Amino acid sequence: MRISVAIPLYNEHGVLPELLARTGRVLDSIPGGPHEIVCIDDGSVDGTWELLSEAARRDPRVVAVSLSRNFGHQAAFSAALDYVSGGVVVLMDGDLQDPPEAIPQLLETFREGYDVVYAVRVKRKEGLLLRSCYYLFYALISLLANVRLPRGAGDFCLMSRRVVDELTRTQERLRYLRGLRTWVGFRQIGVPIERAQRYSGKSKYSPRRLLKLAFDGIFAFSIVPIRAATMLGGITILVSIAVAAYSVAAKLLFDRSPQGFTALIVSMAFFAGTQLVFLGVIGEYIGRIYEEVKARPVYIVKETIRSRRPWMQNTLEESATCIAVTGGGGLERR
Repeated sequence: MRISVAIPLYNEHGVLPELLARTGRVLDSIPGGPHEIVCIDDGSVDGTWELLSEAARRDPRVVAVSLSRNFGHQAAFSAALDYVSGGVVVLMDGDLQDPPEAIPQLLETFREGYDVVYAVRVKRKEGLLLRSCYYLFYALISLLANVRLPRGAGDFCLMSRRVVDELTRTQERLRYLRGLRTWVGFRQIGVPIERAQRYSGKSKYSPRRLLKLAFDGIFAFSIVPIRAATMLGGITILVSIAVAAYSVAAKLLFDRSPQGFTALIVSMAFFAGTQLVFLGVIGEYIGRIYEEVKARPVYIVKETIRSRRPWMQNTLEESATCIAVTGGGGLERR
């Protein structure tokens, strides 16, 4: 069994040496191999690529891939999945909040016959407000999604080769990998793992990026938001019919016209705002259709460094430039 550890990196100059050292020690303790560490530099500007390329030339286990710009966390994970070669693949973040020391625990559960073993985050170190937002998001997406997404499960996971192959075949551009991982099926199980504090630096996920990731998850796996407009419209019609019936009855039976100027203004403002909200929801779906039909690559690779491997005797050191990846794992060299 050969294990590939896939790690996206963005401005992780201060974390990278410790990340590679700890991950390397864990892989050294696992029988089989030779194992590999596939690191995707997602357009870093702080010297991450220089450190990573040096490590790749020094250590044959390290595969260094540099993207032409910052394409985002999920796109970098997709790039990593296209480059891994092991029969078992571990996805983990590069900030050491996903501890490499948990890999043997995931592998032990994997040997029980599961295709996906994902980490369920416990004892998170974020503030109360951010943890509350995470809880509400997982509760909301579990309620709305057309597949049952596990609560508290992040990207940190271990997958079999056949699951990775199915993920690389998907053609989506706006990706939510932990949702796609659930969607492909096979036997899956969660393992509670304590999420560590960031080793160094600050999180690259700003509130805006977190909100975008949440939208990608909800709109990629649910059409309930757009159906809610139909449901609200039906409720509005029923309420309107009831109010009209009451007005007619009050006039005919009691010779009294219902008063309600304030209620009229409030209801008009409410339904005008509701219409604008649902126009925005419809616009989200249309915008995503627009992004998909353009069929642009999920990412573009600028450079790849892969040293001579023991199991690839005829492979020389490779430095490929401008590799356009067309999604689904297909590589086009230029």
